[in-house]
Amino acid sequence: MKLHLHSAVKVLAVAATMVLASSASAQSAGQLTVKGGFNLITPKVESGDMSAPALPFTRADIGSDTQPVLIFAYGMTDNISVEIPLGLAYKHDLFGAGAIAGTGKLGSSKVLPITTLIQYRFFAPTAKIRPYVGVGATYAYFSEATGSGQMSTLLNVGGAPSTFKMENKFAATFQAGVSYAINERWFSDLSVTKTLLKTKATFSTGQTQNIKLDPLGVSVAIGYKF
Repeated sequence: MKLHLHSAVKVLAVAATMVLASSASAQSAGQLTVKGGFNLITPKVESGDMSAPALPFTRADIGSDTQPVLIFAYGMTDNISVEIPLGLAYKHDLFGAGAIAGTGKLGSSKVLPITTLIQYRFFAPTAKIRPYVGVGATYAYFSEATGSGQMSTLLNVGGAPSTFKMENKFAATFQAGVSYAINERWFSDLSVTKTLLKTKATFSTGQTQNIKLDPLGVSVAIGYKF
C-alpha cells in the first residue's frame, strides 16, 4: 500500500511539472488580453426590516442575473496585472421575505457594477495553467427601479403605484480564478468574485430598508492575448 501511494505521488509530481513547464504564451509585462464570456451574479442577501409603517420583519430578497461580459487586462509585470470588466447592466428582481415571504415579485432594478481589479498571477508567463487572485473596488450604479402591483398592495392600498430607488455605493471586491492556455494566443478562463456591498432602498411611501447584497459573481470566458 505504501509503495502504491509513493508511486502515485511520483506520477502526480511528474504530471504537475510537465504542465507548468509547457510552453505557451501567457500574460506578461506589457501584454494586453481580452476575454469574452458570461457572468452570473447572485446576491447573498441579508435584509434589514423595513421601517414603519410596515409589518414587523418585513424583509427583502434579490434574484440573480446573467449577462455577457468583455474583460480587458494589462500586464504591469509578469505577475501583476490590472483588469477591467465591461458589460451590460444586470437586472435583479425584488421579492418579499420574512413576514411577507410568498408575496411574489415586488419590483426590479438594474445595476451596473463598475469594477477595477489588481491581480497577482502565479507561476511564470509560460505556464499553461495560471491561478490568480485579485482585489479591487466596485461602484454599484442602480437605475430603472420599478415597483409591481404587489408592492403597491403591500405599501399603498388604493393609492398611487409604489416605487423605490436604491442608493449607489462603493464596495470592495475580491477575486480568485484560473486561466488555461489553449495555444500561444487563445486561453480559457474561470473566475469568482465576491463584493462586500451594502445599500439602502427608499420607497415612495416613505419607508426605508437597509440591505446587504454581498453578490457572488462567476465568470466563464474565452480570451485572446495580443
